[in-house]
Amino acid sequence: MSGIDLTLGIVLVLGGIILFALELVHPGVLLLIPGSIILTAGFLYLLVPNVLLDSPYGIGILLLAALVATLVEIPYYRYVAPTHRPLSTTASGLEGEVGIVIAPVVPNSLQGKIRIRSEVWSARANVPIPVGAQVRVVRGEGVSVTVQPIDGGAQH
Repeated sequence: MSGIDLTLGIVLVLGGIILFALELVHPGVLLLIPGSIILTAGFLYLLVPNVLLDSPYGIGILLLAALVATLVEIPYYRYVAPTHRPLSTTASGLEGEVGIVIAPVVPNSLQGKIRIRSEVWSARANVPIPVGAQVRVVRGEGVSVTVQPIDGGAQH
């Protein structure tokens, strides 16, 4: 094999490795399958170029690499990105949810802020509630919620 032939095989192997690395750095961009195909093509080209270029087995091996990568990719993505509840888009869907106060809730104002899962909502209550207290949403209106403290979290 000439130097140009080796270069193509090395480029394919490096390209496959780069795709794998990018997938590890940023999971979910679906690079495992193309990375597997390119990596397999590179190794075939370097080790047995006639199988890759001059026989139907080369295509079969690449298809097998794609199938194996697909069978690995599905459980991998389930592991790195487990399903979770969708984010809420309306406050009315939060009734009964528990949150944490992240800005003090002041009676009869919308100065308070609470975090429910990964969302922050403006909050109001009939009693002052300090930062760090757990609250339960009793009503949602527009982009704010009415809350009550859990376990005596209100200040008197």
